[in-house]
Amino acid sequence: MYKFLKGFFLFKNNKNKITYVHNVSDYESFIYSLKDEEIIGVDTEFDWRTTYFPKICLLQISTKKDNYVLDCISLKNLGELKKILESKDVLKIFHSVRSDSTVLSKCKDIKLQNVFDVQQAEKLISNGEILNYGHLVKRYTGITLDKKETNSNWLRRPLTESQINYAAEDINFLIDIFKFQRKVLSENDFRKAFEYSDLENSLGKQNLAELRLHKKINKLSIKEQKIFMWREKKAEYENVPPNYIFKEKYISHLAKESLRSSTNLKKNLFKIMGDSKYVEEFILRFK
Repeated sequence: MYKFLKGFFLFKNNKNKITYVHNVSDYESFIYSLKDEEIIGVDTEFDWRTTYFPKICLLQISTKKDNYVLDCISLKNLGELKKILESKDVLKIFHSVRSDSTVLSKCKDIKLQNVFDVQQAEKLISNGEILNYGHLVKRYTGITLDKKETNSNWLRRPLTESQINYAAEDINFLIDIFKFQRKVLSENDFRKAFEYSDLENSLGKQNLAELRLHKKINKLSIKEQKIFMWREKKAEYENVPPNYIFKEKYISHLAKESLRSSTNLKKNLFKIMGDSKYVEEFILRFK
């Protein structure tokens, strides 16, 4: 099956045009170009290394013929695109939609609707196998993507040609992969793929603290859960990664430490947190 798809895919895919959208005039032309589109591919590039909330840097959109790379640092108002991404009439194709849903909802208040995640669909086709985008493209096309910009600094301006090409490649094959998966999937599995995609999308829209706690909740005691959420709220307020407050490995230790009566309590807490204001707040909250 994959051999047949590979040959047909390479014959059909001829998208080469990349439009870098970084000013209002280009953005208005881009929005106009989407007016008759019923299906688009979507991806984001973002920075999430030193903040609690992600910083969206690029938003990539593909149509049947063209690829667009939007500079979200230059473009502040994406109101018209928000309407399209939230429309139930336009199908949006993603790979691993949860992370993009998180970034778009937290950075641009965009609540995605009508999505299809090709990674979730491939799990149904391949008995649970989880493939990254590069492996999925390789499977369907035989093309090996150049991934040297994977850990690129997307905040840097101006962007290099290599960065723009990389960003465009991340959407170039989404619609075609969706079409071929549609041919392979049974009606029942096609419906399931949409259900799983909707679930991933909804998880991305959740509050970050609750989403992170959900992943850990079975491993944490009630006291540890409260400490976990306290750290999340502090990190959110400061807009720093939670580990900047204190590392996750100390949560269990802090739960035990807070139960002890010790003249060295503050000293021990300071070793973990390194900030007296956090120590005082922690003692008031948990002692």
